[in-house]
Amino acid sequence: MNHKMKVISKFFQFAPILLLVLVSACAPAATPTAEPATEVAPVPQDNVVNVYNWSDYMDESILTDFEEKFGVTVNYTEYGGMEELIEVLEAGPVDYDLVVPADYAVEYLRNESMFGAPDRANIPNFENIAPTFINPYFDPGNRYCIPYQWGTTGIGYNIQATGKEINGWGDVFDLAVEGQVRLSLLADPRESLGAILLFLGYSPNSTNPVEINEAAEFLKAHADQIASYAPDTGSELLAAGELDIAHDYSGDIFQLMENNPDIRYVIPSEGAIIWSDNFCLLANAPHKENAELFMNYLLEPEVGAALSNYLRYATPNQAALPLINESDRNDPGLYPSEDVLSKLFFLTDVGEATQVYDDAWSEILANHGE
Repeated sequence: MNHKMKVISKFFQFAPILLLVLVSACAPAATPTAEPATEVAPVPQDNVVNVYNWSDYMDESILTDFEEKFGVTVNYTEYGGMEELIEVLEAGPVDYDLVVPADYAVEYLRNESMFGAPDRANIPNFENIAPTFINPYFDPGNRYCIPYQWGTTGIGYNIQATGKEINGWGDVFDLAVEGQVRLSLLADPRESLGAILLFLGYSPNSTNPVEINEAAEFLKAHADQIASYAPDTGSELLAAGELDIAHDYSGDIFQLMENNPDIRYVIPSEGAIIWSDNFCLLANAPHKENAELFMNYLLEPEVGAALSNYLRYATPNQAALPLINESDRNDPGLYPSEDVLSKLFFLTDVGEATQVYDDAWSEILANHGE
């Protein structure tokens, strides 16, 4: 996504292992004597942790700070979206210790036995997680993951181009049909079809083929008004002036707002997707203890606040909240009111209906010439 710590008492100490090899030589007329002891180098345990995360979804200074404090190198790799992450993990095997899937992807990957359970004793900062993120539907008991950031998927726009405040998708498509704005939607079938399902009055987790196809037909009918289906680049196109409205993640738009007062973000009045990205331990993580150390570090109040202040997403860390920039803490686009929260929906695994979404999405892209 266009998305310090106290030293904990338990640290990893790798003591060198000495192997004494005594080789005896015997001769018929001599007393056997021992050869000099030979010191054999220990088998090294890599002092690294391998992380696979969304693009542009980490403050590099956080990684540097972790490496300096604990002497553990972070090998950091990025992916562009959930489909890419899932494809990589299913193709396996991989050397990653930690991955950062969205909630519905956690549910899917958990059902595919992709995760291992971290030792909670090595993550004492787990107590800093806000109650809302304890025992989530996608990871009962927080067995495999810790929450990283959360936010919404909504509408970013340039008010100079729209000429008015945008409240929801009705406003967006009215302007688009009139030819007044250039619009992009996320190149993600669940996100974009989910947004239109909500606009049409359905659940974004519908498993009804009739409803899913109605949403698909709506997008196909508006193909001329949709400039692109952007693979997590809508905010960049909006910043460059190539778009007027972008369906995108809240933090990506809030980052643009820092430098352009004409950029706005709104959670659609019809409802929207709420999501939680999570650091999850893989089943065959080669550096499990280092991964647990990194998870615990991310849950430090100062680290959690620094991440959210940098990324402009909401923190699930209740101990970090007092350290969040006041303007962000009081912004309803980042921390929605209870009324707005009641209109937000997590995406869930839709089981066999996934194929219906995939087929509908293929038709949408083909109709759009992509």
